[in-house]
Amino acid sequence: MRDGKNVPLRPDARRNRERILEVALAELTRAADAPLSVIAKKAGVGQGTFYRNFPHREALVLEVYRYEMQQVADAAEQLLRTFAPDRALREWMDRLAQYAMAKAGLADALRTSTGRSGGLASLGHGPVTHAVELLLDANERARSIRPGLTSEDFLLAIAGLWQLDPHGDWRPRAERLLDLVMDGLRAGAPGAERGGR
Repeated sequence: MRDGKNVPLRPDARRNRERILEVALAELTRAADAPLSVIAKKAGVGQGTFYRNFPHREALVLEVYRYEMQQVADAAEQLLRTFAPDRALREWMDRLAQYAMAKAGLADALRTSTGRSGGLASLGHGPVTHAVELLLDANERARSIRPGLTSEDFLLAIAGLWQLDPHGDWRPRAERLLDLVMDGLRAGAPGAERGGR
């Protein structure tokens, strides 16, 4: 991509890029083969601007996935600044559920666009893993969860999110699952307060 990793985008270019990603998420979730021209039009950008940011479908799909993953990861620090660690963790889990449903909706587009190149594997899950570690560490210091939990423990515990149907009524089931996980994290915590979120 031309914007490069070290050159910051102008504010208008950044807004264009973010708008393309928002529209692409919605359109690709609806239909994996959504035409790029439709995405550009709905984002309000010309073909030149669109292809300067995303020269081909795979670049767009991978960036939508990466962008969504980074958004949910970045929320961890913001929530920790706003809420007590246990509340921040539970709120972040809700955001992760929304991310999981967006990712599930993108599954066909990801498979279609990255099936041959292995592009998805190159993204990894580093930002989300880092966010989990940050939240678990803050909670352990606050004595609101049992000590010694790892990001791998947490991710295995919430793996059920990826079994939910993103096109069904997933929110109540996700909330019940995440409440159970949160109760499990609190069990045995030195200073945990029992009860809701």
